[in-house]
Amino acid sequence: MPVPWFLLSLALGRSPVVLSLERIVGPQDTARCSPGLSCHLWDGDLLCLPGSIVSAPGPVLVPTRLQTELVLRCHQETDCDLCVRVTVHLAVRGHWEDPKDEEGLGKVADAEPEEPRNASLQAQVLLSFHSYTTARCVLLEVEVPAALVQPGQSVGSVVFDCFEAALGAEVQIWSYTQPTYQKELNFTQQLPALPWLNVSADGDDVQLILDVSEEQHFGLSLYWNQFDSPTKPWWHRNLTGPHTITLNHTDLVPCLCIQVWPLEPDSVRTSICPFRKDPRAHRNLWRAARLQLLPPRGWRLEAPCSLPAEATLCWQALGGDPCQPLVPPLSRENVTVNEALEFPLLKGHPNLCVQVSSWEKLQLQECLWSDSLGPLKDDMLLVETRGPQNNRSLCALEPSGCTPLLSGASTRAARLGEHLLQDLQSGQCLQLWDSDLGALWACPMNKYTHQRWALVWLACLLLAAVLFLLLLLKKDHVKVWLRLLKADVHAGAAARSRAALLLYSADDEGFERLVGALASALCQLPLRVAVDLWNRRELSAHGPLAWFHAQRRRTLQEGGVVVLLFSPGAVALCHEWLRGRAPAPGVHGPHDAFAASLSCVLPDFLQGRAPGRYVGAFFERLLRADAVPALFRAVPVLALPSQLPDFLRALQGPGGPRPGRLADRAERVSRALQPALDSCLRPPGTPETGRGMGPGAGPGLK
Repeated sequence: MPVPWFLLSLALGRSPVVLSLERIVGPQDTARCSPGLSCHLWDGDLLCLPGSIVSAPGPVLVPTRLQTELVLRCHQETDCDLCVRVTVHLAVRGHWEDPKDEEGLGKVADAEPEEPRNASLQAQVLLSFHSYTTARCVLLEVEVPAALVQPGQSVGSVVFDCFEAALGAEVQIWSYTQPTYQKELNFTQQLPALPWLNVSADGDDVQLILDVSEEQHFGLSLYWNQFDSPTKPWWHRNLTGPHTITLNHTDLVPCLCIQVWPLEPDSVRTSICPFRKDPRAHRNLWRAARLQLLPPRGWRLEAPCSLPAEATLCWQALGGDPCQPLVPPLSRENVTVNEALEFPLLKGHPNLCVQVSSWEKLQLQECLWSDSLGPLKDDMLLVETRGPQNNRSLCALEPSGCTPLLSGASTRAARLGEHLLQDLQSGQCLQLWDSDLGALWACPMNKYTHQRWALVWLACLLLAAVLFLLLLLKKDHVKVWLRLLKADVHAGAAARSRAALLLYSADDEGFERLVGALASALCQLPLRVAVDLWNRRELSAHGPLAWFHAQRRRTLQEGGVVVLLFSPGAVALCHEWLRGRAPAPGVHGPHDAFAASLSCVLPDFLQGRAPGRYVGAFFERLLRADAVPALFRAVPVLALPSQLPDFLRALQGPGGPRPGRLADRAERVSRALQPALDSCLRPPGTPETGRGMGPGAGPGLK
């Protein structure tokens, strides 16, 4: 019976790590023989009625053994049925009768033609196939040449492709010859069954329910199934009995697949990708996608799954106006995820951005050169168009469109058209692109902006001078006002809390709970603590590296401190970076800001910029002090909880609380950390509550 492709892929899987089955193309049954034999498959099925066993008149072919193999019969690429291939092994049985016995038959025997003893043997072999939904019988004609006829010896085999069957069915196969010279062979096989794997929603989370027996041991793996690249394993665990596994909805992407298999030799794996059409998964995919600049002019779209996308360059003018696509003169390009592409440019510019669209909807935009070339510039983009007979035209790209230079429009480019032409001719403009169709030029506008504001600044200076004279005349009142202002400033500074960015490696769930307890306790001091545990949505939207950049810049601009919390996993990551080997993609979780931040943290230490900006810490019951790499000891590296007072003093900076009050705060933090620290050191096997999914950390098991 034909098997729906969905069930077949669910039971046998399409991942490269799943047991691979041979594919047979076409609906026709076929037969083939081992070398030296010839065979023919009769058209259509027969009605199999085994007759009585008769004596062999001489050497005959008989089946001796049946062998089966699972294959896929495919009508189209994704339209396949499970099929059973049957191999029948044949041998010669019986001997020629003695000539003396033949003389007693008289003239009756002489009346029939005698079969030559050196002739080939022929046999009609029947295969009967039965399951609870199917019953078939086919006839195979087999001929063995005389040279291979040796009584009692195997002569080869014949292979039949194939009997279609249903998942989980028990099939029975019989084989015998016609006429029947021996008892028919019988073979029974249980086909792989489909375990119950149900996907259900629980609020914002997704539950995977596997209903198997309590004694059943099975493996479960989550992986990203990418058609244009190798499968990326995400999470794996061996389990026992029924389980409910909870996934955070932010971890869903269309190519996230679940694979289940019994822990038995040669077991068939069950694979399902249930989120291909889930709207949340497609939204998460675009949130996880990001653009990466590959110097000098390359770029790449990174995403967990393949997606249809087109990309084009656009020009982002200073002032917050929408980025204007450069189509034409440049054309759109189809984008392949995780594949390097080249910009058709001569030079980069901070105002040049990349727009990625899918189905004519803008999904992603990023100005890739903003980190290396600085912030947006107040430059005017000139578009040069070249026509036949060396005809050239120039226009300036503005929010209202491309304004021709030397036109009577009331736009900024039209008013400065002659000056822009002079700048272009004198070589003050940077050429970004050049082809037979045209060119792009970026012309700086700073000098024109300075000229326009010169009178305004002069007026402001005059006003400031007048105010200063008035203040001198009223100096007694000014002194009182300054004293009040100074008091307000000191009061405001005392009321404000210092910012602290907490970076750690997500070694396991227990350590994450310990970090969460530390962050919560520090918030009561007060300190303004930023930690990725409390910013998962922002991390999913922008990526760990972008999130760390934003938090680090904000923390240091506000005079805060970055805390490096060392653990065995963090120390291992640091050693990998110091040896010049960045961690492999996919090894750490999508929310692991520590792994993403090392590319920026290490240069600060190597170039001597770390003192005053960073503080190190470690839990002395989890890590030895000498395990911290020597490079990071350029800043204080404090043991917790024994050095909590010094740790809090380093976090709060100058002007912190008195020693007695600081000791009270350290005691409160120590009490808050103790339960989480004890839980982190709990022996293996103790039940733990789950958390969100991520590479290197498992989902919660309920």
